[in-house]
Amino acid sequence: MRVDKFLKVSRIIKRRTVAKTLAENDKIIINGKVQKAGSNVKEGDILEVEYFNKKIKVRIKKVPENHVRKEDAEKLIEIVE
Repeated sequence: MRVDKFLKVSRIIKRRTVAKTLAENDKIIINGKVQKAGSNVKEGDILEVEYFNKKIKVRIKKVPENHVRKEDAEKLIEIVE
């Protein structure tokens, strides 16, 4: 799954266009490397996102096939820091 779509599905970022803008500004890091919006994520990846003045670091526990209900979104990630 593309990182911009994963950020939306997992409810880390509200809109996919915002995730794309963050990627264009080098604010998305996967496993220590800056990534573009179209980069793929997989289970076990460490995802870091700098969003406004917040920085979130999570481990991807599960990559869904498609849309996820709000209640299940928190099961996709594990907060690292």
